[in-house]
Amino acid sequence: MSKRGHIHDFTGAPILAGDTIVYATRQANRVRMTEAVVIKPTSAVIGGRVVPLLKVKPTGQESGFVRRRSFRVETIAAEHVAVTIPGDDL
Repeated sequence: MSKRGHIHDFTGAPILAGDTIVYATRQANRVRMTEAVVIKPTSAVIGGRVVPLLKVKPTGQESGFVRRRSFRVETIAAEHVAVTIPGDDL
């Protein structure tokens, strides 16, 4: 399988494995911002369209006053994601 391109955030920065990102998550009726480390950027065909996806591991740093219960690996869409710390700068 050939590589067709890269996944970028809305600012144009490429999203690579090891990058620290910020994305919106839901908790009950509220939305909060969550920080996570990208494990693997990938894509999938959903509804006939190619959708960029990210497998991420939350770090525990997030907005809101209710603590996160689970730090499991999640798969999220890369639509509203911002890279805060590129992985090669660590």
